[in-house]
Amino acid sequence: MTRISQKERIKEINKNLILMANLVEKQIYGCMVVLKKHDVKMAEDIINGDDEVDELQQTIEEECIKFIATEQPLAKDLRNVFTAIKIVTDFERMADYAVDICKIVKKNKSPDSSILDEALPLWDMEEMVRKMINLSINAFIERDVEKAYEICKMDDKVDELYKRIFKAIIKNIVNNEGNSEETAQLLFVAKYLERIGDRVTNICEGTIFVKTGTYVDLNE
Repeated sequence: MTRISQKERIKEINKNLILMANLVEKQIYGCMVVLKKHDVKMAEDIINGDDEVDELQQTIEEECIKFIATEQPLAKDLRNVFTAIKIVTDFERMADYAVDICKIVKKNKSPDSSILDEALPLWDMEEMVRKMINLSINAFIERDVEKAYEICKMDDKVDELYKRIFKAIIKNIVNNEGNSEETAQLLFVAKYLERIGDRVTNICEGTIFVKTGTYVDLNE
């Protein structure tokens, strides 16, 4: 196959990566709406929608494997395809975290609105990790190392928000024993959002690897 045709196949892989990123971002936004409104029906829809994420993961992985098996890609293209396989795994886990949040809503009563207000940084975390997802996939496709490092700085802010939320929730549990079980579940929500940020950092590491051929650890 010609070099031009190989580039077209990589473009197709990248197109599906963008599609998966948008789908995962939508799942994350939806799960937080579910939490805010305690919408069990919407929670079910998001849980069922996880199949679409899994199917897209499989499609991208198959495209990558076929490319490696049937072509003789240059080193930079080989790094691109190997990294794409890792990225879809990160996206799949992000979608799983969204499903986990929906399952929390289904299993528990809604926390008091007061604690949701007090843990308001939850919504800041959600907004930031979704923005990070969008930026990270663009950085990967553009092989923008500088942007990748900037996104990782955003993850530091996500970690700071997580610490604030953790302290606020623990304080509420200590002062309001009656709803401690429902309130404690918000700790898991915050942790899932924090882990999504870590997964985005993995994507940024992949971007740097594709561009430079060097592995870096940005989750230290």
